[in-house]
Amino acid sequence: MLTDAQEIGRSLEVFLTAMVGLPRADAEKQHTFMEPGRTVGAYLPGERLVGTASSFTSWMVVPGGRKVPQAAVTDVGVLPTHTRRGLASALVRNQLEQCLARGEILASLRASEATIYERWGFGIASAVAAVEITVPQAQFRAGVPKGGDVRLIDLRERADQDLLARIYTGANWAGAIDRSSYWWRAKAHMRHLSQEHFYAVVHGIPGHEDGFAIYKPEDTTAWFRSKDRSIVVGDFVANTSRAHFGLIRYLLSIDLLQRVVLDPMPVDHSLEKLLTDERAVNTHAVRDETWLRLVDVQAALRARTYRAPGEAVLEVRDELLRENTGRYLISAQGVARTDRRPDITLDVSQLACAYLGGTRFWQLAQAGRIAVHDDGGLTRADHLFGLRRAPFSGTMF
Repeated sequence: MLTDAQEIGRSLEVFLTAMVGLPRADAEKQHTFMEPGRTVGAYLPGERLVGTASSFTSWMVVPGGRKVPQAAVTDVGVLPTHTRRGLASALVRNQLEQCLARGEILASLRASEATIYERWGFGIASAVAAVEITVPQAQFRAGVPKGGDVRLIDLRERADQDLLARIYTGANWAGAIDRSSYWWRAKAHMRHLSQEHFYAVVHGIPGHEDGFAIYKPEDTTAWFRSKDRSIVVGDFVANTSRAHFGLIRYLLSIDLLQRVVLDPMPVDHSLEKLLTDERAVNTHAVRDETWLRLVDVQAALRARTYRAPGEAVLEVRDELLRENTGRYLISAQGVARTDRRPDITLDVSQLACAYLGGTRFWQLAQAGRIAVHDDGGLTRADHLFGLRRAPFSGTMF
């Protein structure tokens, strides 16, 4: 465990060197963006720090609405001179063992590579998309609610930064995660270092705000005479449907614009249904978002709700955290260990894919990634884990 501020700052340098092309923060401030007591490092005898992994104390909203404790894993990296030696595996194992000790039943991350984290029990639990709206075509259908008041705020002001953080605490959709003070501080710092200008609006009357959007202009080199002026909305948070309508109406009402790009957005956003011409909306660039790890399988399964009726028995295998290996009887009434014959056998990484409802068990079966012992049990499992909406986080870290 790294505790010294300089040592933690060096760990971020190791991560950035491993990643090659990410922007760098001010060296003197790097450690202030890391939560104390949550960074681990790998040293080789007689050498400097060569590998690191960190995390933040966090929660995740799981199906049913509970906010359960999780570790937001970040900054996993090994110097390119020391890869292929098992250092990353040792660091991640150490992290997961610490999660168990802290009572964090989940861990999640954003993956720079799509082929390495499954070996440690992580699976893709949610996806995001980019949504492009052609503004001149975007006319609202009659009857679409107006939403409420929207006002601009100043992202350079600490009070307005704190307002956004307060609004976000109301995030209530499956897959949403906590944004720690360290996350907000790092985002504000990176905006400060950027040459781009960011704008922010909040929805709702003062004291009762329930949503916000942060956006920036795209390609400003020829903005004055451009015929393709666009903004990119990089952070869109609506805790109520009223906020959703109000913020979308505002974004599409900004003068001069030809395009509004919202990225990231849920894959099942349905923005086109608001408009008379659905072709004004183009959804593209669908990609993985949440890589999830069930650290304590039984506690994680018990934390979420399931649709009635029916029950299914899942046999879970976990080579890294072997206490998770076993059979689980799942129904709307609860979750329990069992000796019954399993309907499905699967690795913990595949269970992570289905846990939030973003992937169906039949999809995993069709891909040969799980073993199905009973087709009826497969159908019941899909029903139990099903959600009305696709999971979505919307937070990059």
